[in-house]
Amino acid sequence: MKTTKLLFLLLSFAFIGVSCSSDDDNSTPSTPSNQKDIVELAVDTPELSTLVDALSRADGDLVSVLSGDGPFTVLAPTNDAFSSFLTNNGFNSLNEVPSDLLSQILLNHVIMADVESSSLIAMGSGYTSGSATGAGGNNISIYFDTSNGVTFNNSGMVTTADIEASNGTIHIIDGVLGLPDVVSHASNNPAFSSLVAALGAADGNLVSVLQGDGPFTVLAPDNSAFDTFLNGASLGDVDTAVLSQILLNHVISGSAISSEALVNNGAGYTNTAATGAGDNSMSLYYNTSNGVMFNGISTVFQADVVGTNGIIHAVDTVIDIPTVVTFALADPNFSTLVSALTELTPATDFASILSRTEGGNADGINPDFTVFAPTNDAFDALIGELGGVPDENTLTDVLLYHVASGANVTSSDLNTGANPVTSLQGSSFTINLPGSGSNIADITDGSGAMDIGIIAVDVQAGNGVIHVLNKVMLPN
Repeated sequence: MKTTKLLFLLLSFAFIGVSCSSDDDNSTPSTPSNQKDIVELAVDTPELSTLVDALSRADGDLVSVLSGDGPFTVLAPTNDAFSSFLTNNGFNSLNEVPSDLLSQILLNHVIMADVESSSLIAMGSGYTSGSATGAGGNNISIYFDTSNGVTFNNSGMVTTADIEASNGTIHIIDGVLGLPDVVSHASNNPAFSSLVAALGAADGNLVSVLQGDGPFTVLAPDNSAFDTFLNGASLGDVDTAVLSQILLNHVISGSAISSEALVNNGAGYTNTAATGAGDNSMSLYYNTSNGVMFNGISTVFQADVVGTNGIIHAVDTVIDIPTVVTFALADPNFSTLVSALTELTPATDFASILSRTEGGNADGINPDFTVFAPTNDAFDALIGELGGVPDENTLTDVLLYHVASGANVTSSDLNTGANPVTSLQGSSFTINLPGSGSNIADITDGSGAMDIGIIAVDVQAGNGVIHVLNKVMLPN
């Protein structure tokens, strides 16, 4: 809803982190006071001479930092690793790398905990945080995989592990870890290979889009989610324009939303980068009452994978293009409306009708739909006034009165008085702007009631739009 603040997700099932302090069972034992620190050990190791040079050239006095108490775990690239990095990025020497960029690259090799290789192997794969700064001021994530050696971000494999220092541990690696964006993170993790393939196949050059400045929050379906979505079909069977919109429906642009910010926000609506009816931004409903769920179907199982230009939260279900029915089912504020549309009016298949995405229907009821949706409290008030639930025929008329077809009427299209809205029931009602009190607009219905308020607007679906009412309208 445009009137709802950009709230959002998330969960308490956070991503696999690595945090092993000196009090942990897997921590390194206490060391003699004369043991060398990380920088001193690097200076004494010939194959790390470029790393030592880089530490001295980078911003932030990293030599002093890594000579401090720690504990630190340093993933130390070899001289050959730095040579390849410079060549691959168009630098002739270390001197050509901007010192601020060099600092961030080096910090992306520093974990603020003492992590032995045995701890990583025990976990298998997952994410931890380096010390470089990414989207939203969060530390950039590092992906580790121990299925074939110990590899970081699919580019740096440990060649010598567990070099103990007085203030932490060094693991020598054969590649420099670049600063990953959200696409790089997805590419590094084999669990997202289907997502990466989909991004490459879809219209709109989405790989380049998601390598842009952002910031983005990406809800990333894993391979299992795509398998369920495709249901035996291949990715090539999906229309590339449709695929683009489905993928964009997993992207919130303009904000990198961390789990810490998200779990406190409860439930509500935000917009994705997909477009719904009328080319308006598609809505996305989130609810954190039981984990973090989107549109009532897709749950976050791994959070806070931070890149340079955004944050990824892995989800277990592909979030398809929603209909107005999708939001009614997902949002518990509409549970009575859903009951009225289904079990209380069995002679009319409201769910199928309002799920239509194509025109030319024999009954003349075609999308796009504009739905004026009463809340549970609104229905409770009506039932209280009537002394019970209306009979099916009456209730069907009332429900049809809340739907207009053939147009996606957003809040900017609502007109006061002179242009009444004609409903599927056949009767009309008028909208008055501005609304009274906290109402966005007031409605005068067929019974003459003038105290009906539109309290939230523009829940945008693929086949229409929903505006929320605080009272049930009556046709007469």
